[in-house]
Amino acid sequence: MSEFVMLFRGDQPLASPDQMQQQMQRWGEWMKELKEKGYFKGGQPLERGGHVVNRQKVVTDGPYAEAKDLIGGFMLIEVKDLEQASEVAKGCPIFSTGGFVEVRPVMKMNM
Repeated sequence: MSEFVMLFRGDQPLASPDQMQQQMQRWGEWMKELKEKGYFKGGQPLERGGHVVNRQKVVTDGPYAEAKDLIGGFMLIEVKDLEQASEVAKGCPIFSTGGFVEVRPVMKMNM
């Protein structure tokens, strides 16, 4: 088994409170399924704002990526391989709002 991080990308479109509730329910059901299968290891949504620290150590407000590239959250999963991680990502509710999922293997480090 290996660890993978899923980065949830894309701007959240404006939605009514009812639509937001339905979307949250879909996310909750999906995460519950991943927990039951033993895949889910952690994750959180991210606030929209933050800071960017550049190589000169200058701090600016950000990030200023295009809306489609904003990272809205992340999830750590543990599955067999990248192919299985990508299959897990296909069940993500973000696709219904035009977003996408970036799946990346977590590098193992001996420390």
